[in-house]
Amino acid sequence: MATFLYRLGRLAFRRRGLVALLWVVVLAVTGGLAASASSAASGNITIPGTEAQKAFELLEERFPGSSPDGATARVVLKAPDGEKITDPENKAAVGEVVAELAKGDQVQQAVDPFRARAVSPDQTIAYSQVTYEVSGFELTEESREALKAAAEEGREAGLTVETGGDAMAAVPHTGAAEVIGVAIAAIVLLITFGSLVAAGLPLLTALIGVGVTVAVITAVTVPLDLNTTTPILATMIGLAVGIDYALFIVSRYRAELAEGREPLEAVGRATGTAGSAVVFAGLTVVIALVGLSVVNIPILTKMGLAAGGSVVLAVLVALTLIPALLGFAGKKVLPRKQRAKDGAAAPAAGTKDGAGTRWARFVLRRPVAVLLVSVVGLGLLAVPAKDLQLNLPDDGSQPTSTTQRRAYDLIAEGFGPGTNGPLIVTVDAEDSDDPEAAAGATAERLQGLDGVAAAMPPTFNKAGDTAMITVIPKSAPSSAATEDLVHDIRGQAGGIAEATGASVLVTGQTAMAIDVSQKMDDALVPYLILVVGLAFLLLIVVFRSVLVPLKAALGFLLSVVAALGSVVAVFQWGWLADVFGVEQTGPVMSLMPILMIGLVFGLAMDYEVFLVTRMREAHVHGETPHEAVVTGFELGARVVTAAALIMISVFAGFIGSSESMIKMIGFGLAVAVLFDAFVIRMAVVPAVLALLGKSAWWLPRWLDKVVPNVDVEGEKLQRELNGPTAKADEREPVAARD
Repeated sequence: MATFLYRLGRLAFRRRGLVALLWVVVLAVTGGLAASASSAASGNITIPGTEAQKAFELLEERFPGSSPDGATARVVLKAPDGEKITDPENKAAVGEVVAELAKGDQVQQAVDPFRARAVSPDQTIAYSQVTYEVSGFELTEESREALKAAAEEGREAGLTVETGGDAMAAVPHTGAAEVIGVAIAAIVLLITFGSLVAAGLPLLTALIGVGVTVAVITAVTVPLDLNTTTPILATMIGLAVGIDYALFIVSRYRAELAEGREPLEAVGRATGTAGSAVVFAGLTVVIALVGLSVVNIPILTKMGLAAGGSVVLAVLVALTLIPALLGFAGKKVLPRKQRAKDGAAAPAAGTKDGAGTRWARFVLRRPVAVLLVSVVGLGLLAVPAKDLQLNLPDDGSQPTSTTQRRAYDLIAEGFGPGTNGPLIVTVDAEDSDDPEAAAGATAERLQGLDGVAAAMPPTFNKAGDTAMITVIPKSAPSSAATEDLVHDIRGQAGGIAEATGASVLVTGQTAMAIDVSQKMDDALVPYLILVVGLAFLLLIVVFRSVLVPLKAALGFLLSVVAALGSVVAVFQWGWLADVFGVEQTGPVMSLMPILMIGLVFGLAMDYEVFLVTRMREAHVHGETPHEAVVTGFELGARVVTAAALIMISVFAGFIGSSESMIKMIGFGLAVAVLFDAFVIRMAVVPAVLALLGKSAWWLPRWLDKVVPNVDVEGEKLQRELNGPTAKADEREPVAARD
């Protein structure tokens, strides 16, 4: 591996003009495809194999033209204080609003609340249900403006009018905080390298990689039915790893220059050694992201594949474009003082130890104390995770400043909290002798359940063999009581089928959310086994050790649980909510734990590979285990610290997103990288290696014969370069030695 990448780096250096041009062409072509493609993303979540999805598909089949996946809006109208919505003047104003709503080009129907009995018992609040022929993300801007204009007309008449539903959904934006994150990353790079050129290269190449990724995603958004969060997640991951991978290669190139090597040779060695670590670090991230497909939720699979693609591009850019650009930069990546000394200023033997070296020696002197403090500290941060509650976001999780949240609260005030999350009970009476009687008996049984506020009369399809019954729970959509009610209704299905011959299925947004949470729980253990197992095998190949990969996996589990605990504390309990801009606390997004596990595992293995390969390299070249730990920190701690700070900055930038899912993911990944890089990799890893000593690098003989030697640390490459061919290489003309 190291030898191949050494040659690849030298080739890219020599053909730097061609390599740079190829990447510019790729960016231009993908950008052109993105510009000519429709970017209408999907907001739908399908859950194959679940009851809610089966019922949804049955409704599509049996109620043709009803557009069950079409957008909906709830326009809630409240009378002025002291008045009723049924007063003639207010009633007329409501009629005008409904008439205005019905005029929309994409509107299927706008229901008059007085005819649909959608008036609160105290007659102060009413709502009109508006259904559209297309999904929320296919609505035109004209349709959205017409909806807002109708609401404004009601306000002008003196009513309080608020609008909720997925028709109000907008493409999420990340805001200025994302730019601030990149700016902080630039400052960290500048401080780390002391050179504008060296600091600019990782940012430039990462932006090129992300640009290609986002352009490709935009081009295939409609054909592949991608979700709105897919490009944001790919950007988040691609930007972070793109900067980090480039950072490691540029840093190693500078180290090779400092040892007196010419740029061509320095690029080859940097790509061969640091590039090998980049390849295997990238593989662990890709494994974690692609492994999300085992959950069998299409939105999660597509997000994982897209983010995995951004990582692959980041690796390719680091291995080809970085060496090419280093060919243009030459020795300008070094600080000006070092360039003045012709780049040959290797550290003198008596120079003062750096912070990384001093920290490593401190940990080696007190490994037990450092290990205990680290584990106990992360354990305390993990405590809130025991109260983790999962659900999909709805209008109730929106900030109180939004019209969606105000509409949600008005509905709860006037009709009860369950009206915000009605359940759709589908009665398939195709095999029943009396479909009408079967549906009536079902509605009667549902009305008798404890958690049901109301069960509406059945609505039949044209064929008369399928009915829908709208069930209003007594409790809020995200409450445990509503989840219990869904399970109770499903528990009644067997008895109903036996008595009437009709099958009963429960669907609706609330039931979908419950099924997603259950699907997440069922998939978590298989996902962990797959991802951790594959990465464990990969790390055995990288480190040629059993205990080091085991330690890496256990450390990851500790950091990710601590990160989940932090997410619960902020987004569910509300600790420091104002600091992080969390306007509404509530259950954690159902997709969050498994998505975070996949992403954090891959990113955690990045730091493990980059830091420990330096230690492995020193050990292979003859140092004792303790000396190797110190050498690894001396050579890698500064760069790993910079890489972690950059990742934290990039992820933290997404906390400013308008989308609660992106905000939560950004926060979770930022704190997870903080815990993993600065506690697990910087404290627990050296402490454990100090306690294990030589045993850390133990590999059974039978396994040693089976595991391929991929030469990540460049031992074979070093022997080859120190052989007879080294002199010939040094005599080779180099066009960019200036």
